[in-house]
Amino acid sequence: MLSRRSVLYAVGGAGLALVGTGSMFWSKRTPERALRAWNDIASAPPKDVRLDAFRHAILAPNPHNRQPWQIRLVGDHEALITCDLERRLPETDPFDRQILIGFGCFLEVARIAAAERGVLMEVEAFPDGVPSERLDRRPIARLRFVANNLTPKDPLFAAIATRRSNKQPFDTARPVAQFVLDVMTAQQPTGARISASRDGALIREARKLSWDAWMIEFQTERTWRESVDLMRIGRAEIEANPDGISIGGPFLETLALAGQLSRAKIGQPGTTANKTSTDRYRSIMATGMAYSWITTNANSRIEQLAAGRAYVRMNLEATRQGLGVHPISQALQEFKEMEPMFGRAHQLFGAQPGQRVQMLARLGYGNPVARTPRWPLENRLVGT
Repeated sequence: MLSRRSVLYAVGGAGLALVGTGSMFWSKRTPERALRAWNDIASAPPKDVRLDAFRHAILAPNPHNRQPWQIRLVGDHEALITCDLERRLPETDPFDRQILIGFGCFLEVARIAAAERGVLMEVEAFPDGVPSERLDRRPIARLRFVANNLTPKDPLFAAIATRRSNKQPFDTARPVAQFVLDVMTAQQPTGARISASRDGALIREARKLSWDAWMIEFQTERTWRESVDLMRIGRAEIEANPDGISIGGPFLETLALAGQLSRAKIGQPGTTANKTSTDRYRSIMATGMAYSWITTNANSRIEQLAAGRAYVRMNLEATRQGLGVHPISQALQEFKEMEPMFGRAHQLFGAQPGQRVQMLARLGYGNPVARTPRWPLENRLVGT
């Protein structure tokens, strides 16, 4: 789920860093308001455990950092979770599968945070019916928060604040130990299976697959345009819209003011900004040191939510183990041009007939990465 935020551009001999989950803002141009949500979880917890759960849940990984969740508090102990339909990705995610996986991540992080307060979060998925090809305005889930002193705390809670998607080249001199992968896959949530491998042959094939799939998305005008349109260039744009693909820092803002960096140039084939993005991304895709993938027995909406729960648990456990995780699910997308990669991915990762590989991630060790801009919780609350 959304590696595209880490693409790097260059103008002339100078690098243009596309900053998202995997890069650093220059200190003097840090968009403090856009990062406030990360700081908020260190403050005293609100009395309403639902708000505590949700202030953690909004930090969950999600496609293109669109943050599509809408939260309606109901009574004193319930909440309805719906999708902001304007925040979907119709070109790369035409059936809203990836968006729904993001909701699975959101719900699992909320559940973990509620458990930390001794509260059981019960989830009723699609209480008003299951959507078909596209999500609609009906709730994704109805949540009930039930005080229960027997609710066990989840050891993954401590990793929520430091979890990142590491979209940079990994250290190819540092292999991933098998015991780390064993820990990551030890706890299998209901409805989805977490797998991981450091096999050399699989690594070689996965590196090629992920690169080929990324190039298809990049060279398909409408799918690349979807990313370009979500770029936020400079601190002012990031602060105004702390979602999508954030490009920040004083150097980049200087280039933007000089007319050398713009969405038009990034999206136009043949420009330096457009062409050199592939050079940087090639080095990213060429440095996967292990891979993890999430498989479901079919492709129901319930299983897509389960895939999100599994993915974020894998990501949080990897964080505890000091391992970088980079979602690279382009090969699993359902637009027409990606069909050959879709088949290759399912064959490579051992999916049986009818099974669905829902998520793919590149693993390895790299430099620390910065926080991703987020809308504050009050922006995601509706009807309150």
